Amino acid sequence: MVAVSDWQEHVEREQERYRDGEPRLDEAPDADARQRQLTRMGNAAAGSGIALVMAGRRDEALEWFERACARYRESWDDAPPGSWGRPIAILKARILAADWGGAERDAAWTLEQGAGSAESASGRYAAALAHAIRGEWMELRIHADALRNDVSFPHDVADALAFIASPDPVAYVESVESVLESFETRDAYLEDLPVADTVLVLEALAERRGLTPTELESDLLP
Repeated sequence: MVAVSDWQEHVEREQERYRDGEPRLDEAPDADARQRQLTRMGNAAAGSGIALVMAGRRDEALEWFERACARYRESWDDAPPGSWGRPIAILKARILAADWGGAERDAAWTLEQGAGSAESASGRYAAALAHAIRGEWMELRIHADALRNDVSFPHDVADALAFIASPDPVAYVESVESVLESFETRDAYLEDLPVADTVLVLEALAERRGLTPTELESDLLP
């Protein structure tokens, strides 16, 4: 298990990455370079938020998740078409922060950008998260089923979303346990943070649907 002191090291590293990116924005030679720098800063801020959650410091995490969402939103206008990773990151940050008011606003914004009609797996995933946040379970099921038929998307994540929509508590537990196992057996993590963040997101959405918490235990969870 990662000690609290180790999580503090992660927090400090991510916050330093974020601060290091601030002067680089002014040095960006064009809009594309700027949007990429903003995305890196968003990743670092979200990383700090996740590390703070793992350290049991949720109040502090909220501030950094807010920064992450702001940077991702700033990057969106100049991002290449179909850059759905940014709305996904925003929605996940809101969920991890338990900021449901902000999550609902950003869910509406995500759908306004056309996620619901996107053909890519990432676009459908963004739409699925947005509908789940808004409690639009029929729409969630439609996008989850499409993701289940897309070989490029993790099948167990798609299953978990579908079973949240149903709802099917037994099948959901099996699918989210599979997602957790996939994190426990991987060698690399986003921002080098050993955290099953997708599991945390799914568990929060499942609770919002009224499913009984699964009480999963892992070194990759708080």
